[in-house]
Amino acid sequence: MAGRYGRPRSFLRMRSLAGQVFLLQVAIVVLLVAASVTALVLQSRADNEREARNRSVAVAETFANAPGMEAALQSPDPTAVLQPKAEAARKGSGVDFIVVMNLDAVRYTHPLPDRIGKKFVGEVGPALDGRVVTEKVHGTIGPLVQAVVPVFGANREVVGMVSAGITIKSVSGVTESQFPLLFGTAGGVLLLTMGGTALVTRRLKRQTRGLGPTEMTRMYEHHDAVLHAVREGVVIVGGDGRLLLANDEARRLLGLPLDIEGARVTDLGLDPVITTLLTSGRSATDEVHSVGDRLLAVSQRATDRNGGPPGSVTTLRDTTELQALSGKAAMARGRLKLLYDAGTEIGTTLDVMRTCEELSDFATARFADYATVDVAEEVLRGEEPTAAGAAIHGLRRTAFSGSRGDTGLSPLGAVIRFLPDTDIGAALLRGEAVLDPDLTTRSGWQQPDPANADHIVDGGFHSLIAVPMRARGVVLGVAMFWRARMPEPFEDEDLSVAEELVARAAVSIDNARRYSREHNVAVTLQRSLLPRGLPEQSAIDAAYRYLPAQAGLGGLGGVGGDWFDIIPLPGARVALVVGDVVGHGLHAAATMGRLRTAVHNFSTLDLPPDELLWHLDELVARIDLDESADGSEGGGVTGATCLYAIYDPASGRCTMARAGHLQPVVVSPGGEAAFADVPGGPPLGLGGMPFETYDVHLPPNSRLVLYTDGLVEERHRDIDEGLELLRETLADHPERTPGETCEAVLRVLVPARARDDVALLVGRTLRLDPENVAEWDVPSDPSAVARVRSDVSRKLAEWELVEEAFTTELILSELVTNSIRYATGPIRVRLIRDRTLICEVSDRSSTSPHLRQAASMDEGGRGLFLVAQLAERWGTRYTDDGGKVIWTEQPLQPGADGPA
Repeated sequence: MAGRYGRPRSFLRMRSLAGQVFLLQVAIVVLLVAASVTALVLQSRADNEREARNRSVAVAETFANAPGMEAALQSPDPTAVLQPKAEAARKGSGVDFIVVMNLDAVRYTHPLPDRIGKKFVGEVGPALDGRVVTEKVHGTIGPLVQAVVPVFGANREVVGMVSAGITIKSVSGVTESQFPLLFGTAGGVLLLTMGGTALVTRRLKRQTRGLGPTEMTRMYEHHDAVLHAVREGVVIVGGDGRLLLANDEARRLLGLPLDIEGARVTDLGLDPVITTLLTSGRSATDEVHSVGDRLLAVSQRATDRNGGPPGSVTTLRDTTELQALSGKAAMARGRLKLLYDAGTEIGTTLDVMRTCEELSDFATARFADYATVDVAEEVLRGEEPTAAGAAIHGLRRTAFSGSRGDTGLSPLGAVIRFLPDTDIGAALLRGEAVLDPDLTTRSGWQQPDPANADHIVDGGFHSLIAVPMRARGVVLGVAMFWRARMPEPFEDEDLSVAEELVARAAVSIDNARRYSREHNVAVTLQRSLLPRGLPEQSAIDAAYRYLPAQAGLGGLGGVGGDWFDIIPLPGARVALVVGDVVGHGLHAAATMGRLRTAVHNFSTLDLPPDELLWHLDELVARIDLDESADGSEGGGVTGATCLYAIYDPASGRCTMARAGHLQPVVVSPGGEAAFADVPGGPPLGLGGMPFETYDVHLPPNSRLVLYTDGLVEERHRDIDEGLELLRETLADHPERTPGETCEAVLRVLVPARARDDVALLVGRTLRLDPENVAEWDVPSDPSAVARVRSDVSRKLAEWELVEEAFTTELILSELVTNSIRYATGPIRVRLIRDRTLICEVSDRSSTSPHLRQAASMDEGGRGLFLVAQLAERWGTRYTDDGGKVIWTEQPLQPGADGPA
């Protein structure tokens, strides 16, 4: 059998009452059957022995009294006469042997011929005396009974003896044949008894739940102990209205004596309501009834629902203390709920004034009728708050909330002062909250404005709580809560709630103050790093827009790492730059300033875009390495991107390269917009990959649009959708100016509150007038220098720049002479009239001249020095074909500026 919890249990170890009854009945049946079998076996043995004795005597007497027995004994050979007859008689009678012997007990016959003539084994004395003798012996063939009878002669004398014997086994077959019937009957009785016992056992098992007598006794004792030990009254009433049981708690709650079992409920003298409930037998669940000075929660159920005896059971619980605790718990839950809601509704933005308004609005909605918040001037400016004394002397009313405006309270913007010689002022100086449950006592709150105080009291204000807003040990301001419409004054519990409420708001206000300060510093830094305006140049007509991320969206709005630049280059060219540093805040703004400065410095070297980005990448890698070694927070600059483009208005050629940045958009003069296929490079600082350039010829009035990812990336829009929307916005509007293009793009792509910085730069390409450009090919012959001077003089005369002719001739003479002397290949001179007069001498040599100070005895070395003195700027740039261009710029006289 399986025991409890799935463990096997021995059949002989049943502990339940039903199991024990079953085992008892089985044992009785088995004992009865065993006794019957034993009696039958004993009876069978006695009957077998008696039957053997009777059969042996009968056979022996019959053979002894057979006719001719005496004659055969007296014949010369008795064996020959008697042996055949004896064997025939033995086989016919079923005995085991018939032995005829003489008076000396010598055998004449025997089933075994070799035994004839031998002495008979057995008692023969009584037979010689003429009596019959029987005995039980153990022979060679097993236990047997043999009889010896005398053979009488004619004169009644004994003339011989006859013995017949039979084994008990030979006569036991009849009795043993009765055993199957006996055992079958016993088995049937046993099965019938077990079936009846099983039925009785099942019934007992249902009624006793499988428990044994010891367990039932222990269970009763435990139930009785638990029943009288629980803190819940139990009353059982029978169907006749008599009390069957009442535990100790029920007696205590109802005031019952000890010996009341059996009494009628109506005679107990209980409260009529309780008496009616107990006698009705109806169902009840947690009905609260007043019994004396106690509140009892009563539940009642009938006991005859599942076949049980008629009656009812009633439970009583004392809820007097529970009611008081429930009220306190409800108040605690309400307080926690209020503080939790305050955490979600106050401080939702990093704005000091907005946080103060949220505090006052929340207080009037959940806690008070009116609320005011007064904050120190320094806090409003984002500065570090001063000591408590200075703070309470000059506070600015920042928030006011209430149902009426004509209350007499100071309006928004008013300066509030708390006098230190009043109770409220002294408490606020110590950083303690003040509770004034009765404003009519004039405890000091009215001293700053006594006239207004009368108006406030007349308006129904009767209670006040003032709590200083403290953060990091200093007072930021004071929050005041007033009650007018609520009749209940503020209590100590309300004071604790107000302190918790203001403490949470103070943290948010201090965070907002610190954010405002850092935000202002960061914005100031960023604005100082971004371009203040467009430089003067004649290559493009440009417009730009820069939109910072909005404050509150990510906590660092207004400060980012996006930048742009327009850098004039020698030869009337211009460089357009757009970059982006990942992240926001001071670190991003400072990094942006470093990269922008680096781009300006590298651009003075007049490097091609791919080389400039390579140098910038090296610089960022070194910055990252330095900051990693320093262990400073904020990380390096990895993640910055940049796009650098150079446009030449003389040829219309634009060369671009990008480092992880988005591709620019080129809009043709007819309005077709397409993304320039600039080869992509890794972001700055990663290294290991070269940058490639992309050359494109831009007709006049083409537009080149550079931007950062904040323009096309949006939280609810895929970047590919943003890029396509940008292209569609730029297309089919050739009449727009660069400024109108910027406005149209921002209007379509940028939401009201951008989550990332947006930098947009639009440049409309211009071309230099061919009349303002002059070019000459110069042979490698020193005599050609004079002809160049003559051609330049004539061109300057055409341009009405006669005053610059002498200086220009001197500069070109030195530059051309150097190229003829030191360079190889064709030499070309180009003169450009722009905002300055630009002279360019190009050759196929990659060697750049060096400026040096010639000694007094040197024959040469002063030419380039003179060029540097005469020109405003000069420099060298290298060309794609391996050559170089030496250029100079000369300022033009006022009124001599050439047309753009």
